[in-house]
Amino acid sequence: MRLSIWVILCLAVGLGGCAGKSKSTKTQDGMETGPDIQIAEFEEGLNAEGEEEGDDNEFFDPFDESGDSQNKDYDPFEPVNSAVFEFNYRLDKYVVKPVAKVYNFFIPPDVQQSFSNVFQNIRFVPRLLNNLFQAKFQGAGIELSRFLINSTLGVGGLFDPAGIMFELETPQEDLGQTLGTYGVPPGPFLMIPLLGPFTLRDGIGFIGDSFLDPFNWLVLPFIEIADAPRLVQHDMTVTFSRLGMVAGETVNLRALTLEKFQGVEEGTLDLYGAVRNGYLQQRLKAIQE
Repeated sequence: MRLSIWVILCLAVGLGGCAGKSKSTKTQDGMETGPDIQIAEFEEGLNAEGEEEGDDNEFFDPFDESGDSQNKDYDPFEPVNSAVFEFNYRLDKYVVKPVAKVYNFFIPPDVQQSFSNVFQNIRFVPRLLNNLFQAKFQGAGIELSRFLINSTLGVGGLFDPAGIMFELETPQEDLGQTLGTYGVPPGPFLMIPLLGPFTLRDGIGFIGDSFLDPFNWLVLPFIEIADAPRLVQHDMTVTFSRLGMVAGETVNLRALTLEKFQGVEEGTLDLYGAVRNGYLQQRLKAIQE
């Protein structure tokens, strides 16, 4: 049973290898969120430098393999990574995306966004803790304020009054960024089945963030703690509940990004290289923020 729960964990945070990683607390027009469509990393990498002020007007070219060592791709497993990327991409193209189109036909965009807001709201603890780990106390305060406001005025996180009414926005922080802030090198680039792009450092951070989230050991626990209270007691209920969350969140977030990434897919010759370079650039910028 523990093995099955671990499989569900990988799916729950993963099928999104086809549907997008959360990168911002902004919603709707400014949304950079998702569990993971891999192409998202490419677009974020392109946009990162354009949005950054004080960069001496330099533009980062994700296809340029020259430049300083910080931006140099380290991809010693490229043949394997490329094959895994193709698997993830086809899974998205032939399974997730068609389902998302049907879902998008029946579910209005505002309702989709509300669902996304709920998932975003319940996962605030790792973001809060990583702000504290990086001594970003203002960001931690904003994360806590957003949770309290959106959980109450926002009806359990369905709406985002914290952002709309109070303009409380802050970059999302994760354990991979925290490790990078303290000088841990990124290590090799990795493309993980179902989960999408990572570096070794970000993969370790991804696992660590799962353990930092009390939802994973108090509500639908895959981490068993002796004598700890748990909202859902039955293991099979936990398993099927997580499967439902996986399906719902993945399809919902893929539906929100259908149009956004269509042009990127059609207009990029080396999609794997674009995703890899865009992901590495986006992560570098996130650490430097």
